Amino acid sequence: MKKVILYTDGACSGNPGVGGWGAVLIYMGHEKRISAAAESTTNNRMEVTAVIEGLKCLKESCEVEVYSDSAYTVNAFNQGWIFGWAKLNWKKADNKPLLNSDLWQELYALSKIHKLTFNKVKGHADNEYNNICDKLATDAIKNFKSGL
Repeated sequence: MKKVILYTDGACSGNPGVGGWGAVLIYMGHEKRISAAAESTTNNRMEVTAVIEGLKCLKESCEVEVYSDSAYTVNAFNQGWIFGWAKLNWKKADNKPLLNSDLWQELYALSKIHKLTFNKVKGHADNEYNNICDKLATDAIKNFKSGL
């Protein structure tokens, strides 16, 4: 199985507001950088979207090391929350609707295709690829706002 490293980050200008996400995929020394923006969204939606969009770039089942500064995203898998949400038909334990359930369902489906390992990195620190992803996300927001 091919091994891929995926760094991701999401950002929002206002929360909710214009949001952006960025991702860097690394495979055998090659890098692919992707990003986009959305008009009315939240930081958490952009964090999860970054992982989804990165995984959607893969053409076959891979072993993926995901690096994110989002505890929301990383803990959903590392703490097993997503598996509980799936069992509860995408509701929380108190039977209230799960925020961002559309994205969690899509990421859950992708987790069945790929072998994912989630790693939490410190945001806005000295992690080169996290900083690159942050710049991709914030540049996407700037370009969206300026109409590029």
